[in-house]
Amino acid sequence: MPALVLFDLDGTLVDPAGAITSGIAGALECAGLPVPSEDMLGTLVGPPLGDSLRGAGVPEDRLGEVIALYRAGYRAHGMAASRVYPGIAELLERLLAAGMTLAVATQKPTGLARELLRLKGLDTFFEGIHGADGDDPAPDDPGLGKVPILQAALEAADEFGPVMMVGDRLYDMAAARHLGIPGIGVSWGFAADGELEAAGASAVVHSMPELEAVIGRLAVGQPEAASAGGPVPAA
Repeated sequence: MPALVLFDLDGTLVDPAGAITSGIAGALECAGLPVPSEDMLGTLVGPPLGDSLRGAGVPEDRLGEVIALYRAGYRAHGMAASRVYPGIAELLERLLAAGMTLAVATQKPTGLARELLRLKGLDTFFEGIHGADGDDPAPDDPGLGKVPILQAALEAADEFGPVMMVGDRLYDMAAARHLGIPGIGVSWGFAADGELEAAGASAVVHSMPELEAVIGRLAVGQPEAASAGGPVPAA
């Protein structure tokens, strides 16, 4: 049966190119709230937006206002500014040609994720696009906020063989580990040094060829995913 590869969106498939951090900063400024430092803003990419804003000090009674300001700015300017990482489209083409099934699992609301992927010409690669129902984490532990999203992707897929999650933050790795799925961390996203390894990544890759090779080995049931090299085997 074909391997099922789940991909995170921002920081994995698409470079937000500052759209998320500048959008949050702009929304906070517009609301008359303090704007965190650039370093702090970078840590807000990955978790659910509501949880990120709480961490940035936004009062609970103003969350809805700030989220609405952010979403309006993101739709108007942020999506267009985002860029597909070089080599992603070609990688997705090769994975499909090798017989794999691809899906997206993101903390973005599903509708917004579909809009972004369609705008960037990536939507047709994926059998399913699965996002959050809203902007708050589902479980008590925000680190496991992606678990229900991955579960939804698994339930929606047809019959499949090996499963893996590709992402750039600890939230991707923690959810995969919780479900017993190998997590492949990509270094070109927003993780701090050592974050992916500490979250239990099965492998951390630094290039598209490395990612392709690790996916290929996991697709044929080889768990030794830490090294890379060689073509993608047919699933």
